[in-house]
Amino acid sequence: MSNDASEELKFLKESKLIYPDLEKAKKTNAASLEKWNEMLRLSWNNPQKFWDDVASQLYWIKPWEKTIEGELPNFRFFVGGITNPCYNLIDKNINMGYGNKAALIFEGEDYVTKFYTYSMLLAEVNRFANTLKRLGLKKGDRVAIFMPNFAENVITILACYRLGILFNTIFSGFSVQALRDRLINYKPHLIVTSDVGFRRGKTLLLKENVDRAIENIDSIKTVIVVKRGNIDVTMNEGKDYWYEELIAKESINCEPEPLEANEPGIVFYTSGTVGKPKGVVHSGSAFVINNYIYSKYLMDHHPNDVFWCTADLGWLTMHIFGIAGALANGVTTIFYDGALDFPKIDRYYQIIEKYRVNKLYTTPTAIRMLKKHGEKIITKYDLSCLEVMALVGEPFSPEDWYWAYEQLGKKKIYINNTWGQTETAGTPIAHAAWLVPMKPGSSGIQFLGTKADVVDNEGNSLPPNIPGTLVLKQAFPMLVRTLWKEHDKYLKEYFSQFKGTYFTNDAAVKDNDGHFWIIGRIDDTINVAGHRLSTMEMESAIAECQEVAETAVFGVPDEIKGLVPVAFVILRTGYVESKKLEEKIKAKVIARISKIALPNKIYFTDVLPKTVSGKIMRRLLKEAVTVGKVKGDITGLEDRSTIEKIIEIVSKKDK
Repeated sequence: MSNDASEELKFLKESKLIYPDLEKAKKTNAASLEKWNEMLRLSWNNPQKFWDDVASQLYWIKPWEKTIEGELPNFRFFVGGITNPCYNLIDKNINMGYGNKAALIFEGEDYVTKFYTYSMLLAEVNRFANTLKRLGLKKGDRVAIFMPNFAENVITILACYRLGILFNTIFSGFSVQALRDRLINYKPHLIVTSDVGFRRGKTLLLKENVDRAIENIDSIKTVIVVKRGNIDVTMNEGKDYWYEELIAKESINCEPEPLEANEPGIVFYTSGTVGKPKGVVHSGSAFVINNYIYSKYLMDHHPNDVFWCTADLGWLTMHIFGIAGALANGVTTIFYDGALDFPKIDRYYQIIEKYRVNKLYTTPTAIRMLKKHGEKIITKYDLSCLEVMALVGEPFSPEDWYWAYEQLGKKKIYINNTWGQTETAGTPIAHAAWLVPMKPGSSGIQFLGTKADVVDNEGNSLPPNIPGTLVLKQAFPMLVRTLWKEHDKYLKEYFSQFKGTYFTNDAAVKDNDGHFWIIGRIDDTINVAGHRLSTMEMESAIAECQEVAETAVFGVPDEIKGLVPVAFVILRTGYVESKKLEEKIKAKVIARISKIALPNKIYFTDVLPKTVSGKIMRRLLKEAVTVGKVKGDITGLEDRSTIEKIIEIVSKKDK
């Protein structure tokens, strides 16, 4: 760390608060900034009273006996309370008079659409829940789902919630081996898939991949297949069943299973960005309760909202916001299956305009994709419906923030950048839409019921503007409860560093206004000749060049300096790489930070290795540069072909 850490992070000094429209604030669920701040203080200082109030807004079969029991890492919420997640996501809305309101809209890459009201959705969920019961599944059994963003995927999830069946959704783009690794660990009793999927016009043979993946996995007794394409697939008699044929025989009535609030509901595997995927276990009811209140204020949800989360169901964010947060608040939620820029690069804008989306949850990666294609396309579409845009997944540079605010939102939207992990099952750092002043690039403030801090290597709190490690010091209902079959690893990985504190493994800094800035993973910060540099700051400097659409910076070993920065750069449409542009990028880094941050090499590329959640896997880039090949785990990759392209680019540059 240099002697002047605040000087290193110049973007903190230059950041400014952007205050939202006061008239919009009056129409929020909180009604004013003052009332919001009262709620925040209550959630921090009297979490028992706060979570009591939140849980009381939902349906319970039997009230809880104790609101909070224990502390990190062994904690429980709403102890003894009996409820059902599915009831709070569907039945509750029907009882409130929303039965004929649109609940779920599905659109496929091939423009196939389906619409479900809350009453229609409940009927389909009950049919499938009865199907699962007829097949012998019961509370505590396990179901795996290997399917794209189909409506049937959502129906399966809700049916599992209704019966108290543990479920695990697996990204349908994973390889056979990646799928198999997860199934071997999880050992489901049943798997739900589809005959095919579609991605960028290509047909994915999902049932065929499942057949190969489940060989000799004795726990899997049944495979249910949703028919999406028009191809013949192998159906094994007595084991494989068509989804449509099964549910046609079932009743639309199915009573929800009474569940204690802390019983597990979700087993979700991490993407493998830092090693072998882990099965993160979340409580089903606590997950829904927590995300109900988070979405209510983070998105400022109202019943007439049309909400679109652009994530895949293979990423927990879609469960958090697209299912739990949206349905618990009675809004209309969109599930789009396909690439966001296919068959044409304007597909993203088409969907917003077509369905009059007013609340959008997306990623910095998606925004950079739109930015890459330029502003001219935007003028063809009426995006005036858009009110709130929230983001998660990676650091969101101020440059990208301003582009989204000015080009997409015409300075009339609220941008809510957030931070969360698979393990946190939501966003404990965020803004409250139209209430908390925005700050371009920051991830927001510590949110309802959480206590976030930035600490040094000994766990001591650091003053503002000094980078350190982000930790969470207070339990909240949706936080990870254990790792599947690996409780000792859970304790070691998240709680062994500092007693009674959740260790995020993320580097961060908190500014004078209480806003948190996530600057990368702990191993993404670079110590160059004794100077600790943030990859986010270097990426932000490079992104200031108008030619740049996206960049990834990481450190590689150097005999003299220890580490030196290396950058991969994707250019915006219409620009080409050149020595002159490379020098311009280097000059920008020197001007914005210092010569110490100068990239040792710049690789121009049109692809970056990313997880299904859109996170850039920098460790794979590092391996490609340092050893010329990738040896680490790549099961989390959305597109494995990117590795071959990256290695080819590195090879040509280094000749």
